[in-house]
Amino acid sequence: MSAKESLRPGGRSARVQKSVHQAVEALALDGERTALTVPAIAARAGVTPSTIYRRWGDLQALLADVAVQRLRPETDPAETGSARRDLEIWLEQYADEMSSAPGRQMMRDVLAGGGNNPAGKCCNYTRQQLDVIVGRAGQRGEACPETETLIDRLVAPVMFRILFDDVPPTGVYCHSLVSVLMQEPQAPAIRMAASGSPR
Repeated sequence: MSAKESLRPGGRSARVQKSVHQAVEALALDGERTALTVPAIAARAGVTPSTIYRRWGDLQALLADVAVQRLRPETDPAETGSARRDLEIWLEQYADEMSSAPGRQMMRDVLAGGGNNPAGKCCNYTRQQLDVIVGRAGQRGEACPETETLIDRLVAPVMFRILFDDVPPTGVYCHSLVSVLMQEPQAPAIRMAASGSPR
């Protein structure tokens, strides 16, 4: 069990996390990324460097933890009464946020974060958002692909474009993905096992 995992939530632990996260964000706004060092963050947060090392292990794990918290959605997806329109709005906002300079930096921090599976946490946030849209459609009796299909057919191509294309995905591109998917007969989603192989 890591130091972070062994800490109980709430109380002093929560206050330390909040002050350290705020220090990271303040220093990031103040200057260059090179200013983000454990001693500088500790001084800004009013804690000792050893406190940061005990809790997060190293600077990159701390930056990943901050990025994960910033990537956590604050609200449910917009509700329009139509699954298709909900997905169009959600996917366009997702693409805008993730392709922005801060979004790209947060992705880099998450992917470099190592322990405590920060990338998996971000993926779960995305699943939870899509679960809301799928659940609403089900309550209305409206046909909608499963969450895993939405990840494969909407989120994955958008992320590929963000990571590997020179041109970020546009709203038109996002809407076209939703349009094509919603017009297709729905096949069961192929779920991935922990090993990465389909099951």
